[in-house]
Amino acid sequence: PVSLEPLPYDYDALTSVTDAETLRFHHDKHRATYVEKLNAAIKPHQELHNMTLEQLLTEPDKIPEEAKTPVKNNGGGVYNHQVYFNAMEKDEFTTPEGEIGKAIERDFGSLDTFMKEMTEAALSQFGSGYGWLVNNNGKLKVINLPNQDVPLSDTLYPLLPVDVWEHAYYLKYRNLRADYIKAFFDVVNWKEVSNNYEKAMRD
Repeated sequence: PVSLEPLPYDYDALTSVTDAETLRFHHDKHRATYVEKLNAAIKPHQELHNMTLEQLLTEPDKIPEEAKTPVKNNGGGVYNHQVYFNAMEKDEFTTPEGEIGKAIERDFGSLDTFMKEMTEAALSQFGSGYGWLVNNNGKLKVINLPNQDVPLSDTLYPLLPVDVWEHAYYLKYRNLRADYIKAFFDVVNWKEVSNNYEKAMRD
């Protein structure tokens, strides 16, 4: 029921933030494993096969007890990686424009302030997890979440994640998480973030 989406760019397209080897392992191994384990968890339960990934993650009352934890963990891994990979583009620093640009100015004061808050959130995430820019009831907010928890609820909608699991950066940056986060902003696909914001405001 869930397939592995291809990367929207070549493996060597994001050299300012990550190397091709890391991207191959991150997408082809780590992300693929989440897809495989999610499919294995829902395979015995025919009633789950027509649910969307978002429904699997936001309607836990419909998930059989024995599948709740693997669906939450692996479904979150599939979803978070989907948002993360789509929120990057070929090396070219851009800035947010349109409504998302206005919202960042409104809620953070400036792009620099947002980047500082996002960096602090990602750096302060103990162990594995993500720093997130989310829509929180119409207002932008920066949070961090552990492991593969998903900011997808009635009040939160994910806009932009920075993955701080060590497999996302360790081959190139070793323990220098801050250097990886700084470089991440060079490849943010603000058009995709804007699309996420528009969807959040519609929903």
